[in-house]
Amino acid sequence: MPKWPVLALAALVVIAFVLWRFLPGTQSPAVVVYVSHDQVFSEPILRDFEKETGIKVRAIYDTEETRSTGAMNRLIAEKNNPQADVYWANEPIRAEVLRQQGIAAPHLSRNAEGIPASFKDPNGYWTGFAARARVLIVNKNSGAHPDSVLAFTDPKWRARTVIANPLFGTTTTEIAAFFVLWGNERAQAFLDALKTNGIKLSPSNGDSADLVASGEFAFSLVDSDDVVSRLRQHLPIELVYPDQGAEGLGCFLVPNAAVLIAGAPHPDFGKKLIDYLLSKETEAKFAGSDAAQIPLHAGVEGPPELQPIDKVKTTQVNYAEIAAKLQAIQPFLKRWVESGS
Repeated sequence: MPKWPVLALAALVVIAFVLWRFLPGTQSPAVVVYVSHDQVFSEPILRDFEKETGIKVRAIYDTEETRSTGAMNRLIAEKNNPQADVYWANEPIRAEVLRQQGIAAPHLSRNAEGIPASFKDPNGYWTGFAARARVLIVNKNSGAHPDSVLAFTDPKWRARTVIANPLFGTTTTEIAAFFVLWGNERAQAFLDALKTNGIKLSPSNGDSADLVASGEFAFSLVDSDDVVSRLRQHLPIELVYPDQGAEGLGCFLVPNAAVLIAGAPHPDFGKKLIDYLLSKETEAKFAGSDAAQIPLHAGVEGPPELQPIDKVKTTQVNYAEIAAKLQAIQPFLKRWVESGS
């Protein structure tokens, strides 16, 4: 057989591949990620990943109002036909829910070394990185000096406090932690006391922080990045780490979490993205940006407004227990919210 038809065929194959790979509208290497972290902060990280690896990212973002819940419910609905490769959770509890429901797959990333064991699943079903602290934001002109979450039940602050809707986001996570640490009876009594004391529910942590900064409310329980953002705007607020005393629960930490999806369409690309998210370089980017995340890797400098995690008394929790409790208390929380405040 003459050589030239074989060479011509090989050339056509190469040309076809180049057209498929690079022309507009053609398929290229891609990883699909569902993202619960704020798009304004997560999108630049994903764009950097694209530039450094050549792997295109298709990202689907949660809204502020359905933070975490929307993406998690979508992944559960797609369990038998996975569409995503990675879930970038803005907290580990819903990542753990996915593990418990068989939706997560294990990936022991080399970049997980150095991240404390308490912030990752031991078998690699999820790994935490770049944390926020749940802190009190206090209006300096309010005369309030809360040092504990229990301050929300103090009658002198009746109708002067606000929290985000506990059906969504990190507020749900922390309340589930209260149920684990205090038990159901005490935790329910605490929430009932909030209602009795006229607490206001807002759509999100950001809204709560704005209401405190404006002086409409005295204080709230929000994520540390919400406070840092408003400190940098020179608004009249201060950040308080709650429950730091000997008998206090400590400050609840909420790391981001990276999850590989079981049956992912592009698992190799998914693993590369997770490795990138867990790197010290990514944590440094988060810490140095307006996202103001607290690094979990030792030796990575954090935001100047925040204490390193080893300088703060933190809540000692088991995220797997909190995940199970979060699912169990949903009916109660729904009734609590719908009954008005």
